[in-house]
Amino acid sequence: MRPEIVRALNEVGIERTFAIQELTLPLALAGEDVIGQARTGTGKTLGFGVPLLQRLRPASADSETAERDVPQALVVVPTRELCVQVARDLADAGKHLGARVVAIYGGRPYEPQVAELQRGVDVVVGTPGRLLDLAEQRHLVLGRVNSLVLDEADEMLDLGFLPDVERILRMLPDQRQTMLFSATMPGPIITLSRTFLTRPTHIRAEEADQGAIHERTAQFIYRAHALDKVELLAKVLQADERGLTMVFTRTKRTAQRVADDLTDRGFAVGAVHGDLGQGAREQALRAFRSGKIDVLVATDVAARGIDVTDVTHVVNYQCPEDSKTYIHRIGRTGRAGKEGVAVTLVDWDEVPRWKLISDELGLGVDEPAETYSTSDHLFADLTIPTEASGTLPKAARTRAGLDAEHLDDDGPRGRRGPGGRRERGGRSRTGRSGDSRGSRSRDGESRDHAAEVDVLDAPRADRPPRQRRRRRAGELVSGQDGAADGGATEAAGPAESGPERTAETATARRPRRRRRRGGKPGVQAAGDAPDAAAS
Repeated sequence: MRPEIVRALNEVGIERTFAIQELTLPLALAGEDVIGQARTGTGKTLGFGVPLLQRLRPASADSETAERDVPQALVVVPTRELCVQVARDLADAGKHLGARVVAIYGGRPYEPQVAELQRGVDVVVGTPGRLLDLAEQRHLVLGRVNSLVLDEADEMLDLGFLPDVERILRMLPDQRQTMLFSATMPGPIITLSRTFLTRPTHIRAEEADQGAIHERTAQFIYRAHALDKVELLAKVLQADERGLTMVFTRTKRTAQRVADDLTDRGFAVGAVHGDLGQGAREQALRAFRSGKIDVLVATDVAARGIDVTDVTHVVNYQCPEDSKTYIHRIGRTGRAGKEGVAVTLVDWDEVPRWKLISDELGLGVDEPAETYSTSDHLFADLTIPTEASGTLPKAARTRAGLDAEHLDDDGPRGRRGPGGRRERGGRSRTGRSGDSRGSRSRDGESRDHAAEVDVLDAPRADRPPRQRRRRRAGELVSGQDGAADGGATEAAGPAESGPERTAETATARRPRRRRRRGGKPGVQAAGDAPDAAAS
């Protein structure tokens, strides 16, 4: 191993290897294809990162510019958050090598990422969709990649990225080293490995009878009522020796609602879910890592591969969908040999789903204990002070908060609204989607919209009278006289449309006719008697 890599790892406190790293490094450093399977939180990133950096060719001044600036290694990951994390870890490990690492992912403008690629790059870490877009636009050159890594391959399968991954793999040279890492190995992933890997060595860094959950993670499962969950959660967050805490929900709306409720109760909270922009999501993760906030409410988008140091508690605010989701959620704590606490709140209608998870993982908790925010066993299990309430005391509010973290704002990504202003989500500030109706002038202002503004701004006396016309079977059955008068008014111009209008013109307009039910005709003919029309 290069001494520059060893020195960089020592500077960040990494001095010994974990099981997956110890088994992977000899084979990967020799250039062989590898399939690494291990539980989450066991150090798979450096298991492929160190061999990847070891194989980088130094950029020599006498070599061609095109050969020096194109990527030599490619890492494909399923989520944006994992992309940022892996790129940061590789940059830290290769900083003394001068390795140029770039993160390519969606939710960000194309231009800065294209500019970074044009300046030259050694390692590209990206999500499948954005990588494929830039490769098809010829901004990303994949013809000289000699090392490929597929990280969290089973998650890419679950998110539907497998076809995009296969298209990316077909753009790469045949002579390359390929490493695939995953927590589980479903059938499609095995087929993928047999198709694109050359005589890979399958490494499983755990015992055959070893559980999927870290032994150092204490698990508590409670049956909680939906109306009492926030109060219960507020007391869980006041447990003794609680550090950074992640709260997981199933839906984006629930994640935002829980984050807002906890903020109102005095906790330093951030949220990560799909309804937030990428800048806001990265802001929350940076604030969480730096300790400016100590509670992160997230959907399952953050449950895969996100490695945050010193996460002591994980709370499943809603029951996970399946056992795999449960494993990856609580895998955010108890990492790297540390201890952790996982609390799962199961509602009454979620008990059947939880029973399936418990049976599959062998937890032996088919019927969780009924628990409320005032239950004695809750305080005893989690060492919560008896005087804790649903609001964090002001003396304990010592975190800087989410607003103390800088927000990277790349501007809204919607379409351009009236006047050339770009509106979020393609909607104008008036609530209309896209462009206004009618043709548009060069300055982006709708001509119909301008005419409507002129009419509304005109004095009431100068507005043309509204004409009511009703047709039946293609013939005009009401408002004939009014239509004629209206036509005469329009022909005469505004000189006849003000207070100078005669009384005959006003009385010529027939009153609005009512529709009649109960078997009677709904519309009267124009020549009916006046009393029938009035009724």
